[in-house]
Amino acid sequence: MKMKKIIPLITVLIAMTITTNAQWQQTSLSSENIYALATDGTNIFAGTGGAGVSLSNNNGGSWSSVNNGLTSTGISALAISGPNIFAGGSGMFLSSNNGGLWTSISSGLTNSVVNSLAISGANIFVGTDGGVFLSTNNGGLWTSASNGITVNQIISLAINGSTIFAGTSNGGVFSSSNNGTLWTAMNNGLTNNNVTSIAVSGSNIFVGTYGGGVFFSNNSGGLWTAVNNGLTNNNVNSIAINGTDVIAGTDNGVFISNNNGANWTSVSTGLPTNTQVWTLVISGTDIFAGTRLGPYGVWKRPLSEILTGINELSNKNSSFKLYPNPASDVITLSINKSNNYALALNIYNVTGELIRSEPLQKDQLQINMEGLNNGVYLIEIKSKESTSKQKLIIQR
Repeated sequence: MKMKKIIPLITVLIAMTITTNAQWQQTSLSSENIYALATDGTNIFAGTGGAGVSLSNNNGGSWSSVNNGLTSTGISALAISGPNIFAGGSGMFLSSNNGGLWTSISSGLTNSVVNSLAISGANIFVGTDGGVFLSTNNGGLWTSASNGITVNQIISLAINGSTIFAGTSNGGVFSSSNNGTLWTAMNNGLTNNNVTSIAVSGSNIFVGTYGGGVFFSNNSGGLWTAVNNGLTNNNVNSIAINGTDVIAGTDNGVFISNNNGANWTSVSTGLPTNTQVWTLVISGTDIFAGTRLGPYGVWKRPLSEILTGINELSNKNSSFKLYPNPASDVITLSINKSNNYALALNIYNVTGELIRSEPLQKDQLQINMEGLNNGVYLIEIKSKESTSKQKLIIQR
């Protein structure tokens, strides 16, 4: 929705209306358990419990089966690297043409039950019921890479730079900094060892557990702290990170936190009670949720909708206001400047990269946003003595 410049009061009323009416919408892929989601540009792939892989190339508007050559109809993991799509279920499969044709790539994989995938450059890691396996040639050959892991079932994998993290069933978290040659347990402070999901943002790591909620570490897993305030369901199946926001899929809907899990807010409007959200993926300006055990299928919601409510809470004490939000080309900043310190404007994208920085000279300013693509950004106003941040959504 493209919004023109309007006065602040009207902007607030519109934002309240959008928030009130906002909710998750079920897509036409509605009759299968969804265990994996992956996105590549405009393509969204869904791994189902019994119907193989489905593809949408119109943002979830419609789906088609892409199973030619796929001998496993239960797909539990998906990962994309360049033109290659990897699917794990009963064995491993590779497609280089958007699922038009799949090839079995299970040579050396001594356990065929695949639960998770992670890719770093030429290194592809697979988590199975028999440990971790590594391939350096697009799945042409797999070798065991589990030395030091004391349990067999690997549920989740995540990579941060040269370090890979593995979440296990009842064994906690292990990490390796040498491509799986040796793993070390990283469970200090982790009171639930059934680790279903891992998400990494810089030095911050979040793990979801089944029964213990979410744990947070800001030192690469050296120490974990439970961060569950406001999280009313502690069975966490999936975690996604969008800039400074952490989104959790649980056995009772979706929750979001914008302060490293210290506080969570439910954003499940439109989802039936006790919906098991098994997997989450962000594609452009939308977030998709894969559910299981009824309601089935893929659900969709604009990312701006779930950020609006949390931003209203976080922005109450902010030293500035911005409007309109969402915006198209120009925003107005109204700054409560109580001192003579110079101010700077910083704009960050969803990955935390600083994409613009400039000084601010007046108490109320108009800033041109024409160079920014649709998406979510972090606006930071910084002075010598303080820093204040707010989310901005660009939507045209």
